[in-house]
Amino acid sequence: MDVRKKILVIDDEEDIQKLLKIRLEQEGFIVITAGDGDKGAKAAESEVPDLILLDIMMPNVDGYSCLKEIRRIQKTKDTPVVMLSGKEEEKVRDLFAFQTISGYIEKPFELDNLVAKMKEILKI
Repeated sequence: MDVRKKILVIDDEEDIQKLLKIRLEQEGFIVITAGDGDKGAKAAESEVPDLILLDIMMPNVDGYSCLKEIRRIQKTKDTPVVMLSGKEEEKVRDLFAFQTISGYIEKPFELDNLVAKMKEILKI
């Protein structure tokens, strides 16, 4: 990968944040993490990532509310977002159908599949 892509991981589970950070950095990505939707939206605005991995189920500000805020921010309104969740919800299918998100990965996920999906979206 010639140009290092910046990934923002927004997930309230620290173990998932650490796991993704380690694996994605091994793949050559720059990884920023946030533990909730509020911090995630702020990090998206300040860091302007190339792709966002966004957990749905989080306390305080959930993934749906965070996504709404990310899409409101001019710098991130078109940033690819991949939603992560323990179960597929109808709301996720609707977001995908209306091209508000670029993908959905069900937890638990295979890291290789997640990385492949990210590379496909980023065209690398």
